[in-house]
Amino acid sequence: MGIYIFVSVLIIIACVIQVMIVLVQNSKGGGLAANFTSAGQSMGIRKTADFLEKSTWTLAAAILILCVVATATIPRGATTERSRIENSIQNAVDPSAIPTLPTAVPTETPAPPSGNQQQPQN
Repeated sequence: MGIYIFVSVLIIIACVIQVMIVLVQNSKGGGLAANFTSAGQSMGIRKTADFLEKSTWTLAAAILILCVVATATIPRGATTERSRIENSIQNAVDPSAIPTLPTAVPTETPAPPSGNQQQPQN
């Protein structure tokens, strides 16, 4: 369970960073480099755009791999408890089966009372 939570947190962090990087980028390559002139002088505008594009692709691949790892580490319960759907499938009645109707089972007639009891007279 701990690995699953750890991987899930990593996925959320990677997604937030991915959103921030995509929002910083400009569709024409200006984005981050246009706002900071000192970074444009030392790295160059094109290098900043290349870095942002590479980081976008790297984070996308990381999110994909982390999602596969998270799927593999989903905690599966140790109990053999079934879901409601599985229970209803197991308890389903075959629609093609011929219905069985209850039949009366002949029972023995009770013996007449014996002893000192009087019979009713008509």
